[in-house]
Amino acid sequence: MGFWDLLAWIFWVFVFVAYLMVIFSIIGDLFRDEKLNGWWKAVWILFLIFVPFLTALVYLIARGKGMQERSIAQARALQAAQQDYIRQTAGTAASPADEVAKAKALLDAGTITQAEFDSLKAKALSA
Repeated sequence: MGFWDLLAWIFWVFVFVAYLMVIFSIIGDLFRDEKLNGWWKAVWILFLIFVPFLTALVYLIARGKGMQERSIAQARALQAAQQDYIRQTAGTAASPADEVAKAKALLDAGTITQAEFDSLKAKALSA
């Protein structure tokens, strides 16, 4: 196998992988689209099976803009869910007044001493 044969093989592997990515993107978009009827989804899938290249081309031309909008909406929803999870996990940042109130409650309960309260209060107010 010569250099050019190897180069041609690498090129066709790249084309095949790119083609598979397009097909899977189309299938993912079909199932993500809530407005499209189930029968139309089945028709698109059948055409993707029997006339894959032409169907993929027609799909990208006819529904490309909607495909982009659904992809952006999904990305935004995932980002919002991630931010909500981070906020829940990290907890809310307490204000200095909240920190002082918590320390005062500990002082009143006898859990900490006056010196510890003063230290916590100074730390909260300096932050």
